[in-house]
Amino acid sequence: MYFSDIKKLDTDYIANTYARFDLDIQSGSGVVGKDSSGKEYIDFSSGIGVNSLGFINDKWVKAVTEQISTLNHISNLYYTTPMVKLAKIICEKTAMKKVFFANSGAEANEGAIKTARKYSSDKYSAERCEIIALQNSFHGRTIATLAATGQEVFHKNFGPFPGGFVFAEANNIEHLNSCVNDKTCAIMIECVQGEGGVVPLDKDFVAEVQKLCEERDLLLVVDEVQTGVGRTGRFLCGEYFGLKPDVVTLAKGLGGGLPIGAVLFGEKCQYTLAAGDHGSTFGGNPIVCAGALAVVESIDGKFLDTVTAKGEYFAQKLIEIEGVLGVSGKGMMIGVSIPQNVKSADVAKRCIKKGLVVLTAKDKVRFLPPLTISYNEIDKGLAFFAEALAEVITEANETEA
Repeated sequence: MYFSDIKKLDTDYIANTYARFDLDIQSGSGVVGKDSSGKEYIDFSSGIGVNSLGFINDKWVKAVTEQISTLNHISNLYYTTPMVKLAKIICEKTAMKKVFFANSGAEANEGAIKTARKYSSDKYSAERCEIIALQNSFHGRTIATLAATGQEVFHKNFGPFPGGFVFAEANNIEHLNSCVNDKTCAIMIECVQGEGGVVPLDKDFVAEVQKLCEERDLLLVVDEVQTGVGRTGRFLCGEYFGLKPDVVTLAKGLGGGLPIGAVLFGEKCQYTLAAGDHGSTFGGNPIVCAGALAVVESIDGKFLDTVTAKGEYFAQKLIEIEGVLGVSGKGMMIGVSIPQNVKSADVAKRCIKKGLVVLTAKDKVRFLPPLTISYNEIDKGLAFFAEALAEVITEANETEA
């Protein structure tokens, strides 16, 4: 199909919930995607952190196609091999005790919210149900996870929201302490606030959150939907902070391109959810779990060291680019600060014209490249980015003049 035909069908038949960039990717291999005209693009987005091993990774393809030929679906009323194998390796890599499989990050966070409330309801009372989240956080687009998201921009037009969420200022332990009361059951954090602008939390603040949760018997819920599965150079970003969370949520990069979410339970709440308390028709699907198993098996210590090294290389090279004001994040979860008179979306659009796919996060340009990216591909992509940024800055300055 021609690109114009694709766009027309999209306009005619797909709900207008995305302001799409002017790009169609028809095929891909590794870090390179191709559009319908055959033009190639270096991918610094990995489908918003999903294609952790890049496009059509050989090991992932083999695992998925073998499973497709064996069993497509049977439901959680029965046992399946890929699901139990995946659960085992995740628990071994994270020191968590149990896993519940869902289909997305929002679903995983819904499961975490339910777990926190049931833990306190069982042990204390149903009134002990409030969850403290952080300002500038993002936890999903369902009604409950929107209610847990500390950004008003996502709340407009969708109220009323379920109650029981309180927002504390990130990196301000005094303010967080003031939010705790007899109704508090959990504290929910992202170690790096992704959609909030790729903003890492302070290590001292996170340590105090951990201490507070231990002292008050509050569940510490860590949303690793974007930061997890090697993205930051550790399997879980919380490892940088020495965290021992009670609940962890995963999604995005876990499936390597297929939809999956996971709720990981620590020792304190591993038996909180009993039969009938939670469920999912598609969660733990054999094909998806087979793909996720291929991803998780690939992410060993040596692999994580390369992610850390490449993240440092990205930061070093970015700072040398004229117009880059700062770099934030960890590993290959990267936020790039640009001049205030330049819109990050305009830079992203110009990057596409050059042959580079990037993301945005508020006023920053965001990079979430495949973890398998080579140094040569980093250099090539950054050259495109430097050209695009320079052009957009020049145009912005000329408009102001």
